[in-house]
Amino acid sequence: MTLRIGLTGGIGSGKSTVAKVFEVLGIPVYYADEAAKRIMNDDELLQQQIIRHFGPAAYKNNQLDRPYIASQVFNDKEKLELLNSLVHPATIRDAEQWMHKQTTPYAIKEAALIFESGSQDQLDYIIGVSAPTPLRILRAMRRDGSTRDQVLARMGKQIQEVIKMRLCDFVVYNDEQQAVIPQVITLHETLIGLAAKIKANEN
Repeated sequence: MTLRIGLTGGIGSGKSTVAKVFEVLGIPVYYADEAAKRIMNDDELLQQQIIRHFGPAAYKNNQLDRPYIASQVFNDKEKLELLNSLVHPATIRDAEQWMHKQTTPYAIKEAALIFESGSQDQLDYIIGVSAPTPLRILRAMRRDGSTRDQVLARMGKQIQEVIKMRLCDFVVYNDEQQAVIPQVITLHETLIGLAAKIKANEN
């Protein structure tokens, strides 16, 4: 059985960078954000639910109108929660199906909202990627062309960094003080060992 590992962190923590290091080590990674974008276009039931709640303008030529949806949910907490309540279960199901197809000792699901979406119940261990808040803000501003206020608003919609890291089984520090690659290699060896132990117990 493939161990199911979650990889999470706040905006600008660098979790995608950490995920890429795992991929270089031969570990498959499921990127939840990319999957959600695909599912919102491919899953007919989800499409119908989004149209029912957000109107026919939610789709153009059978593709999600992302600017329209963003304008609907950005400053409306209830609408954002509603959208998440539709998209998260579909993404969790898709990730589970993907995990069942993997044959490596462990596989990773990279997602910002693992705890917020309740998907931790489908995972064996969770890795957190931690970085100081000022650095995270700077990274997000550079990456997305966002203003400081926009980044802070997005941060406000996620569980606080300190709490999130306490909920994780392992933490990678991406603070530009400690090298990330050695931390990931150590974790990789730990997870390979855990997977081997579980397999031995099953036999």
